[in-house]
Amino acid sequence: MKKVSFKWLAPLASIAVLMLMVGWMAGLFTDKITPGTTPILKVDSSQAIAVVKLDQPSFEPAPASIQAKQASVISSRILARVDKVHVRAGEIVKQGQLLIELEQDDLKARVMQAKAQVRSVKARLKEAQQALIRAQELNAKGLLANADLEKLQANYDALAASLSTINQSVLESESALGFAQIRSPMNGIIVDRFAEPGSIAQPGKQLLSLYNPESVRVEANIREKLALSLTLGQKLRVLIPATEQWLDAEIEERVPAGNPGSRSFLIKSRLYQTQGLLPGMYARLMVPSGTESVLLIPEGRVARVGQLDVVWVANHDHIERRFIRAGKKHENGLLEVVSGLKEGDMLLPIPIDN
Repeated sequence: MKKVSFKWLAPLASIAVLMLMVGWMAGLFTDKITPGTTPILKVDSSQAIAVVKLDQPSFEPAPASIQAKQASVISSRILARVDKVHVRAGEIVKQGQLLIELEQDDLKARVMQAKAQVRSVKARLKEAQQALIRAQELNAKGLLANADLEKLQANYDALAASLSTINQSVLESESALGFAQIRSPMNGIIVDRFAEPGSIAQPGKQLLSLYNPESVRVEANIREKLALSLTLGQKLRVLIPATEQWLDAEIEERVPAGNPGSRSFLIKSRLYQTQGLLPGMYARLMVPSGTESVLLIPEGRVARVGQLDVVWVANHDHIERRFIRAGKKHENGLLEVVSGLKEGDMLLPIPIDN
């Protein structure tokens, strides 16, 4: 009896499953919607408002950053080992507050040595003064030659000059000892700490950095055509995207030399409100650039459908749902329309069953 071969069953079954999947994806097993029209939405047209076009000042947003006007880099004036660091990043400090202490043993020894030399020279100077007085008395009586008197006078003058030099050495050594205590030059906040106890402090080497939080301002590079139209004391608006704050600023400085690469000028503006601002934050400086005509509608009459903006417009005897392209938001609750509407269109409230 001849055996039946099943080697074709597996390919046939795979093809059948594949056809079923294609039919399911094509919608063969779902209900169809009969073509037709949807009823027109009923909205009270008495609540419609007209889209208006207004001429208003235009502003060009310029990328800017928050910077501190009063910032300082703390470094040592002498070569010494760091003994103590009393502050860390983020701490608030007062002017004159002790920040860093350097090793003082060698400096104290120099002060003591200089003072000992002062005492030694003073003793010798006193002895020379007494000898000079006696010599002057003997010379007046004709018992001492003028040459001997001049020699004693020269010795006294040399010791007096030496005493003056050593006194200066004492002042220098005491000043160096004072440099071992590094204090804050202003009220501020510590930005970063670059030294730890045991490290070597060298003259000019950065140890700490701090800034005055009340001196932050906004700085921006403005293209030359706009920059040249700005004046000192002019009021501007600043947007802080991170906190969504609008702040008032006043131009206090315009660098009188432009950047030849970008053809821009650096504008520095004082901020009236500095709370919550940190150096390095991103900002946008709104620079006046003339006037422009814009279409404005209430933001509350725009519905968001996915990533699309939709409005309802009264068009003669029916209501039209229209997609628009929205622009920037204004502070008074109005929304700028880039496309999709024209002046005079009657805008309706958002239907409840939208």
